Amino acid sequence: MNIKNRILNCLLVVVLIFFSGCEKKPDHLYEVSLLINYGSVTDADGNSYRTYQIGTQTWMVENLKTTKYNDGTSIPIVPEGPTWSSITTPACCWQNNNAVRKIPYGALYNWYTVSTGKLCPEGWHVPGDYEWEELTGYLGGDQIAGAKLKEAGLLHWNSPNTGATNETYFWALPGGNRLAGPDAVFTNLFKLGGWWSSTSGGDMAFTRFMYDNSSSVVRSFNSKKWGLSVRCVWDY
Repeated sequence: MNIKNRILNCLLVVVLIFFSGCEKKPDHLYEVSLLINYGSVTDADGNSYRTYQIGTQTWMVENLKTTKYNDGTSIPIVPEGPTWSSITTPACCWQNNNAVRKIPYGALYNWYTVSTGKLCPEGWHVPGDYEWEELTGYLGGDQIAGAKLKEAGLLHWNSPNTGATNETYFWALPGGNRLAGPDAVFTNLFKLGGWWSSTSGGDMAFTRFMYDNSSSVVRSFNSKKWGLSVRCVWDY
């Protein structure tokens, strides 16, 4: 075999190795995508949500953004601060009254909306306090669960977004909150995510918060007039 043919054969081997390596990449990506085995559910507004099993529970891994109950009736959208702060009936709004923030942060709801039992799609419900406890317990406890639940990086969270890995694919986002004071001001967008539970006592209800500077999930007890995000969990 002359030198020219040897060079051509060597080049052919290099090309074959290169392309065989490239061919494995789609297979590898496909295998990785199978590990993120999302389900889906659709609300009465037609919004579709990814779902994912964490332990024995199956959660929406996006914040709820419906403006309708699961029976098709409308949830009042209340932008005005004085009205929001005075009512003890269901209401929702967009963060800072900006509908563009529907994606990715979802809507903010007062607890009276949660209490109807019709906020989540059929077959789903707003988790009770004990279901939040089950989630964080499965992840090793409140002190470290937030890191495993928060979206990693700084696309939505403020720096430093302490410990965030999103290894549960829960995609917790910092949608902020709406306070219960006279002006019902919006606050903490990018800094914290706050979610309702369905468990209440008097004028207060149990909540969960995750922060940009902490790896924890913080259990709290807040006014039912607050505006917070909602995640739904599967009934079964």
